[in-house]
Amino acid sequence: MEKKDFERIQTYMRRLFNNTQIRVVGRPKKKDSAEVYIGDEFIGIMFEDKEDGDLSYNFQMAILDTDLED
Repeated sequence: MEKKDFERIQTYMRRLFNNTQIRVVGRPKKKDSAEVYIGDEFIGIMFEDKEDGDLSYNFQMAILDTDLED
């Protein structure tokens, strides 16, 4: 993934979730993924998937059971 990919995904996610605090940032030593943040809070990883000539992006976010407690 290149910087232009991060910017395109970030723009899309900001528009989709109506949140200008979403940031997509490159990962050190990883070229196929990026970290996703809301403000300073890490929320997940965006992976690039190139298969059969098609390009897609997969967002993975872990939710801990302790996060679900009131």
